Amino acid sequence: MPKKFSFSLILSLIISLSVSAQESGSFTLQQAIEYAYQHQAAVINAGIDEKIADAKVKEIIGMGLPQLSASFDLKDFEKIPTQFIPDFLSPAIYHILKDENLVQTEPANNNAVFPVQFGTRWNATAGLTASQLIFQPSYLVGVQASKTYREISRKNLTRTKIETSVAVSKAYYNALVSRERFKLLEANVVRLQKLKDDTKALYDNGFVEKIDYDRVVLAFNNVSTEKENVSRLLVLSDNLLKLQMGMDIGSPISLSDSLSSETIKNISMSVEKPDATKRIEYSMLETQKRADMLILKNNRTGYIPSLVAYGSLSTSAQRDEFDIFSSGKKWYPTGLIGATLSWNLFDGFQREKKIQQAKLSLQKTENQMLNATNAFTLEAEAARTQLMNSIASFNTQKENLELANEVVRVTKIKYDQGVGSNLEVITAETSLREAQTNYYSALYDALINKVDYDRAMGAIK
Repeated sequence: MPKKFSFSLILSLIISLSVSAQESGSFTLQQAIEYAYQHQAAVINAGIDEKIADAKVKEIIGMGLPQLSASFDLKDFEKIPTQFIPDFLSPAIYHILKDENLVQTEPANNNAVFPVQFGTRWNATAGLTASQLIFQPSYLVGVQASKTYREISRKNLTRTKIETSVAVSKAYYNALVSRERFKLLEANVVRLQKLKDDTKALYDNGFVEKIDYDRVVLAFNNVSTEKENVSRLLVLSDNLLKLQMGMDIGSPISLSDSLSSETIKNISMSVEKPDATKRIEYSMLETQKRADMLILKNNRTGYIPSLVAYGSLSTSAQRDEFDIFSSGKKWYPTGLIGATLSWNLFDGFQREKKIQQAKLSLQKTENQMLNATNAFTLEAEAARTQLMNSIASFNTQKENLELANEVVRVTKIKYDQGVGSNLEVITAETSLREAQTNYYSALYDALINKVDYDRAMGAIK
């Protein structure tokens, strides 16, 4: 029992720390990606599309379930409809009168008609109708197609998450690199500030010329301006990261991960050959091919007849007064059941042309899959080459940075001991800043190329 309590306590503590980190706006790369999955509009909309697809599948399935409807109709004939019937009374009366020798002449109009009104003022009908699809091949194909549509929406959500993960990763690394550059520039400013103060003291005491002091001031101003520029770019990089995460631009954010040369050292590349089938885009093409095959199948099933059963039950009432619902008055029921077998025998070759179009669409998708296989393989190989080149470039720039730092250290010692000039120091500082810029540029390229490589190899899920 104490062990279980201890484990639960540790687990709760971990969860609490994770939640606290999120609420304070501190994110690791993985936390930033997970946050984007929950808040990025593109991911949210892709998730909504998946729910729409689920509802669509159920809608299609519902078409094959029993259909039941009810109706009630009430009519008030303010004027009862008039109909005309032949005048059958006049000839009958004439013949009677003639037989009795009461009349001798024929009626003036043997084709006469006269108006009559049939029916009652109030009429009501209540009915219940049911139908059931017994057999329809296109319905069965439609259910399969709707499930394929749902599969496409799910894969689209996966693709959107992958794209979001790539975008967040690149923005996160950009923000990290900007922070590291800013830290180095701060150190450069402090170092040059001291050099400027020392040179000013030497100049005031007549040990160095004014041009020596001016060189130091110029270098100090340049690095201070660069620091301010990077400071503004740091804000911009943070805002870009928040945008990719779906986070409010005005919210504070801090990054928990850090960068070092070990980050690049730990980068590994798969020895496996690129496999296009691991790409979500290729998987979506496979699903699209199945959809095209179902469209072709659906057009072919149009030659098969369909069968629908139905039935209805209704009752009606006719009244001269509005007493439709009086319990003592009679209603007159009507009921029927039936079935409809429909078979399209000839449609002017429309279906044949639809089948031809479906075959051509399927052929296009197969061509796209073949082209995608080659394109994804080439993309993966190119990403591997770029990553290898960027790692090699980073190693070179890392070595250059170490050399530049050593040159600055030695020239500063020589200057402090009076055996070197401040021109050497300024030149070394300039070379150092250039080496720092190149180093972080190479570091960023290596990180970004690693993301592109993982995406090209289908390693990002």
